[in-house]
Amino acid sequence: MVSDPWVPTTLPGVLRTSLTTHADERGSFTELFRVSLAPAGTPVFVQANLSRSKRGVLRGMHFHRRQSDLWIVVEGRAFVGLADLRAEGTPCLGLELGTGEAVLIPPHVAHGFYALEDLALLYLVTNEYDGTDELGFAWDDPAAAIAWPAGAPILSPRDRSNPSLAQVLAADTA
Repeated sequence: MVSDPWVPTTLPGVLRTSLTTHADERGSFTELFRVSLAPAGTPVFVQANLSRSKRGVLRGMHFHRRQSDLWIVVEGRAFVGLADLRAEGTPCLGLELGTGEAVLIPPHVAHGFYALEDLALLYLVTNEYDGTDELGFAWDDPAAAIAWPAGAPILSPRDRSNPSLAQVLAADTA
């Protein structure tokens, strides 16, 4: 699966990697995940989802208290915004991922993405979806200070009306 090792980012527990694709005249094959090559401590994934987004769409910011995500870019390019809610000052990180790249996101790391071009994103999660462990805050909240590459993205009604990070954190601890 992985020709390059999992590479740590500046946020603890957030790792990225590049996948190997084998192509010939018939097409291509890419191994997306193999538990024996996963980083130590990788949780068990129990659900897989495929998200397709048109260029200019921004999804986020969302976070989970009990769930890890593994995002795999199947097709396209995305700017991924990450904010570490475990650390004082909410350190953030922006990274660009393209086809065949992946990022592992632990609990309490908020995440979102902006589709730099039409995007197919496969994501594996450690909990089956039920809605009780998904929280969101405004994508452009200055407390997260993510340097998104676009000022007027296409947003869902939910992402357009998300509260501030401070409001979500206050409600989550109340």
